[in-house]
Amino acid sequence: MATVKVVVTGPFSAGKTTFIRTVSEIAVISTERDVTDQTAIKKGRTTVAMDFGRITIDESLVLYLFGTPGQERFDFMWEILSEGMLGFILLIDPIDDESFEDARKILSAFVGYGEVPYVVAVNKHDDRPDAASVARIELGLEDSVPVVPVDARDLESVKGVLLELLFSVMKEKEIQPVLSQS
Repeated sequence: MATVKVVVTGPFSAGKTTFIRTVSEIAVISTERDVTDQTAIKKGRTTVAMDFGRITIDESLVLYLFGTPGQERFDFMWEILSEGMLGFILLIDPIDDESFEDARKILSAFVGYGEVPYVVAVNKHDDRPDAASVARIELGLEDSVPVVPVDARDLESVKGVLLELLFSVMKEKEIQPVLSQS
C-alpha cells in the first residue's frame, strides 16, 4: 500500500482543521489551543503545531493529511510539515479580504519548499459568487493551477478537492488515472 503525504495549509480561520476532521477516517490528532491574542475576535481556538488525519482512497493508496497552523507566529512549522509532501492544498476564505495577503505569503513559502502540485480550495464560497476568480487574481495564479470550491464541512466536497490534487499529481508525474471521482 502506498502512503502519500498531503499538506493542508492556509491563513488563520480558513477551515483547515475542519477540512481534515471532515474527511479523516481516524480521530484527528490536533494541537488546538485557546487563542490568546487579538485574533480571538475571529475564533476561540487555533492550531499551534499541526493537525493530522488519514484517509484511504482505495486498497492501494492512503493519504496522510497534515494541517498547518495559519498564524504567521507559528510559521516555523510550515517547512517542517512540508518535508516529504507530494502536494499541498491552499485553503482560503474569500470572505476575509485581509486573509489574501497571508495566503500569498503562505503560497510563496510552500512553492519555495519544493516543486509539487497544489490546489487552491475556496472555502465559504457560497457567500461570494465570484470567489474562484477573485482568488485567482488576488493570488496571481496561473491558469494551470486548479481553483476548486469547497465546503470544509462536507465530506464529498472535501474528497473532491483531494481527488483534484491527486489528478494534478498524476498529470505531473504522467501517471494514468485509476481513480474515479465518485
